Amino acid sequence: MRKSRFSDDQVIGILKEHAAGIPVADICRKHGISDATFYTWRTRFGGMEVSDAKKLKALDEENRKLKKLLAESMLDVATLREALGKNF
Repeated sequence: MRKSRFSDDQVIGILKEHAAGIPVADICRKHGISDATFYTWRTRFGGMEVSDAKKLKALDEENRKLKKLLAESMLDVATLREALGKNF
């Protein structure tokens, strides 16, 4: 996945500019982004503060690690069942 050139803090700052009353077209022109990018960010980060975004990122990382652990343990269980099935 391509890394964004804007950090989460910057994205939230851009969204706060819109909340302050600056039109979307002006914000997009100022920061060099498309309207679609702005609305995608608004969907993802709308109403968040910087601390909320950091918590979300930490939870996403924890979720990724837990999914990896689950997949590895399921593979181990399947391997053990296959090995036990051949013995009997």
